[in-house]
Amino acid sequence: MEDISLHILDVAENSIGAGASLIRITLSEITAEDLFSLEIEDNGRGMPEDIMTKVLDPFYTTRTTRKVGLGLPLLAQSARETGGDISVRAGDRCGTIVTACFKKSHIDMKPLGDITETLVVLIAGNPQVDFLFTYRINSNEFSLDTREVRKELGSVPITTPDVLSFLRDYLRTSLRDINSDIV
Repeated sequence: MEDISLHILDVAENSIGAGASLIRITLSEITAEDLFSLEIEDNGRGMPEDIMTKVLDPFYTTRTTRKVGLGLPLLAQSARETGGDISVRAGDRCGTIVTACFKKSHIDMKPLGDITETLVVLIAGNPQVDFLFTYRINSNEFSLDTREVRKELGSVPITTPDVLSFLRDYLRTSLRDINSDIV
């Protein structure tokens, strides 16, 4: 995959496939430590131990439509190419947490990509799922919680084009602002 946001999209789609109703996506940058990390946590059905031992094997998948599962192995490769690593923690029927760490200045560090569009696509395509997105850069933090958005919207669906347009603009502006605060 060409950028981190596509990895996030893939892992979040796996979470949705596992029945998650809440997905937490946290991106953190610590400039003094040259660290970028992502964590995706869901409340889906988790994974049995026998599957957990195989999740980073590209030649293993639980899908019946193909014989390979490249999502997590490619994320692991992307992290390890920068001197980082990945961990996957899950319980049987109790959710999954995928954490990947990257050395931000490494020449092989992939760009973040269009995280705004990734989030809007996830929200628009999965109105039954709530997302808590947090982006931290050092001590600055921005969060978007679709549960709060839904509460404010009342009976207006979150997938209404005007709402999605607002969320897109809000995310772009907030992410630009948090990045411009860094000196």
